[in-house]
This record gives sequence, C-alpha cells and structure tokens, in this order.
Amino acid sequence: MREWLAKELLNIEAVSLSPNHPYTWTSGLKSPIYCDNRLTLSFPSLRKNIAEGLTKIVREKFVEADVIAGTATAGIPHAALVADLLELPMIYVRSSSKSHGKENKIEGRLQKDQNVVIIEDLISTGGSVVQVKDAVTESGATVLGAAAIFTYGLKKGQEVLSEANLDCHTLTDFGTLIETALRDDYLTNQEAERLRLWKKNPENENWLKKALF
Repeated sequence: MREWLAKELLNIEAVSLSPNHPYTWTSGLKSPIYCDNRLTLSFPSLRKNIAEGLTKIVREKFVEADVIAGTATAGIPHAALVADLLELPMIYVRSSSKSHGKENKIEGRLQKDQNVVIIEDLISTGGSVVQVKDAVTESGATVLGAAAIFTYGLKKGQEVLSEANLDCHTLTDFGTLIETALRDDYLTNQEAERLRLWKKNPENENWLKKALF
C-alpha cells in the first residue's frame, strides 16, 4: 500500500517535487515538496482505496473507536468516507469556534464517554491533529489516536505528536515517496539528496545550496 499510494500521489500530482524551485508554505517555510491530498477526491478508485486503507488502520489499531473525527477542512471528506465504511458516527472539529449561533467548535454529536479516532489528510508539524485532540478532550471524550494519508516525517511533527501522546499511523510517508520517485524517474539521485537534506532541517535553508550536477 505504501509504495502503491506514493506512486498514485505522484501520478495525479497530489504530491509535487521541486528541488530546484521550492514552494513556500503558509508558514513561510521554503520546501522542495508540496502535498495537496484534496486532489485524491477527484479520482473515485483512488479515493475508495484511501478510505479502505484508513478504515483498516482504525480496525486494526483503534478497535474501541466509537466516533470518527475529521480535521477541518481537508480531513472532513476522508473522515466521512471512513465513518461510512465503519458505520460509525462522524464529527469534525473547526480550526476555531464559530462567531455566531451556538459558537460550536465541534460539529456533530459527541458524548463524553465516547472514543474518537481522528482522520487527517497530511501530517506536517502535527499541529492540526493536536488541536483536534485538545478540543475533543476538552469536551470530555477520549482520543484513541489518528490516521492520515501522508506524513512528511518531520522531526518537529514527531515531537509534537509525542508530546501530545497521540498515536498516529499513515498510509504512506516521505521516505517511501522519495524512493518511489527515484525508481520511476521523477527525481535524480542528487535531487533526492536535496529533499532528504531539507527533511533533516527544514528551517535551515542550507539544503538549497546543495549542488545539483
């Protein structure tokens, strides 16, 4: 699954690699890789396989799950698909509370004695899933863990998840993607090395100075 999905993400350009002309993330961070898993929703067969893969994680790792929670906004559709396959209730957690009405942060019905699994599309710094965990925990429910499509595997993200005591499993990852990209000629060896240097220390832009021959 990990290699197959990595190849599919490259094929549909849900993951784009640009070691020579890096992208700029919302945070301002320069990156040679950009991931937009929203594109997977436009491919029915791929969308179905992702939903089944995430469902398998929940069944195998979080057998006591009562509710599936999506992260806003990218995790919501995938959470809906997983909840449907598992025949479980679904909620989603806003990035901030509504400024009107009941001022909800959690949309959907969640009871204090329920066990929740978070569905996310992408793990980068881990902040989004931790915010969801915090909101669910504050409501009195319990978060068993999280499942996501892809992770950059950044040290900062791993530390954030560890500090939050959040068990997270993904369908594929940065290392698998780079090896797949090399095998299928999306990258040269030198370009792959630049990507690996970025992953080691994304905030230090010395990786941009790595010569490509």
